[in-house]
Amino acid sequence: MKSGSEILVQALMDQGVDTIFGFPGGAVIGIYDVLYRTPQIKHVLVRHEQGATHAADGYARATGKCGVVMVTSGPGATNTVTGIATAYMDSVPIIVFTGQVTSAMIGNDAFQEADIIGITRPITKQSYLVKDVNQLSQVIHEAFHIATTGRPGPIVIDLPKDITMAKAIYKKINEINIRGYHPTYKGHSQQITKAAQMISNAERPLLYVGGGVNTGDAAEELRTLAKKGKIPVTTTLLGLGAFPEDDPLSLGMLGMHGTWYANMAIMDCDVLVAIGARFDDRITGKLSTFSTNSKKIHIDIDPTCISKNVQVNIPIVGHVKEILPKLAEAVKKTRSEKWLKQIEQWKKEHPLKYGSGKDKILPQRIIETIAKVTDHEAIISTDVGQNQMWAAQFFKYKNPRSFLSSGGLGTMGYGLPAAIGAKIGCKDKTVFCITGDGGFQMNIQELTTAVNYKVPVKIAVLNNGYLGMVRQWQELFFGKRYSQTILEDGNPDFVKLAEGYGAVGLRITKNEDVESVIRESLKIKDKPVVMDFFIEREENVMPMVPAGASLTDMIEGTV
Repeated sequence: MKSGSEILVQALMDQGVDTIFGFPGGAVIGIYDVLYRTPQIKHVLVRHEQGATHAADGYARATGKCGVVMVTSGPGATNTVTGIATAYMDSVPIIVFTGQVTSAMIGNDAFQEADIIGITRPITKQSYLVKDVNQLSQVIHEAFHIATTGRPGPIVIDLPKDITMAKAIYKKINEINIRGYHPTYKGHSQQITKAAQMISNAERPLLYVGGGVNTGDAAEELRTLAKKGKIPVTTTLLGLGAFPEDDPLSLGMLGMHGTWYANMAIMDCDVLVAIGARFDDRITGKLSTFSTNSKKIHIDIDPTCISKNVQVNIPIVGHVKEILPKLAEAVKKTRSEKWLKQIEQWKKEHPLKYGSGKDKILPQRIIETIAKVTDHEAIISTDVGQNQMWAAQFFKYKNPRSFLSSGGLGTMGYGLPAAIGAKIGCKDKTVFCITGDGGFQMNIQELTTAVNYKVPVKIAVLNNGYLGMVRQWQELFFGKRYSQTILEDGNPDFVKLAEGYGAVGLRITKNEDVESVIRESLKIKDKPVVMDFFIEREENVMPMVPAGASLTDMIEGTV
């Protein structure tokens, strides 16, 4: 017989869990007592429960494993909501264990009680309130299966304190069979054949690749299809890294802040193949004008995503890793020679560009320098806003699972804890957090986590004294009325703050010091490094498609 707490920990070990991100409290004190006696699982004590969820999220995205979070009841549970929503929007598998008051007290407004199941139901793939300790092992194994199969997503398991204390026999579950839950993996053979014929007959084909290719570990299969068919590739924000951007077939990112040539290609192609993407509004722009002359093929494991925003001609429901090899085998060489020449001409005429700024520290150059000194091999975690878009545009990603960012929800404060989770999961990788002076402060307390566990993440703060992306919109569309976006006078000294936490702080005010400081940060192996770059204050992210406009209405900006 084992206690519920012992059953939980045993189930985690049987699932291969090696790391938990969490913060203890009264409702989970029994679980933490068992963890104290379980050295096989590393517990990372964060400084805020939101930090725990983002760290587990970053760990999951970087490693491909399921992230695990442990928090107490009430405010401990509610503090995870933003991180759960972030993971849900981006299809990230994490399991959040929340403590709960005893079963008899549920609904009585007991101390630190919150209906976390009700609160998170719209932002979880599945949720459980455990009512019987004899069901606990089944629930945990089932949760891991659901979180990591089909379209991945977060799970919440709410644990009343009496359940964690009660006794039962532990049952290891080797096979999960859930009634009504049978995700389609292989894809319909006739649909694949039709898609291959359509692609083979195309003169202007285009692969539009989303985060599903990274999540589905199908980067190699994607490359095989693109190379065989000589088909250009553009990716979404979360698709970055799925196709190497140094390949001539790469068009980089598309959408609101995508490359000019990627957006023109998607508007002018004759066959558009969406792979693990969901036609998000930041990609399509004005829906009524989006790629109107193309026939569309959509491959996705989630049938609810297909034809949800954009009607497609050939839907294929299934896993990209299963479908892409079959599609590549059936596709013949396309008639894309003229198309590729047109795209090459567009690249020459409309490259990503920024000013020379010899006496200014330009954020684009910082990103390019990080890429240079790491040979494009680093894992990049970002916050949201200008820093995110510059990191997306100028790093030139080569590897899958190398770009971590909150795409769907747009969560400020994601970057630092996600970087910590990624580095803990990928010890041999260099991990950079690209952040702004606004987003950095939202979960800055996690510097302590990085210091305590000697996690040497490199943090590049692109400090312009503004909430940069909102300020950019105010400049372009609101007559430069900078309402509540000026941070300069209220920002702390990030170097002193880093040192106060026990990290290394470096201030960069001269352009000629950018590369040397980044190289210096890479030599520090036992603690985080905060690099405070005082960048050009009103530098904008360009190109840009105004909200609600067509992709053809891009603002390219001036140099």
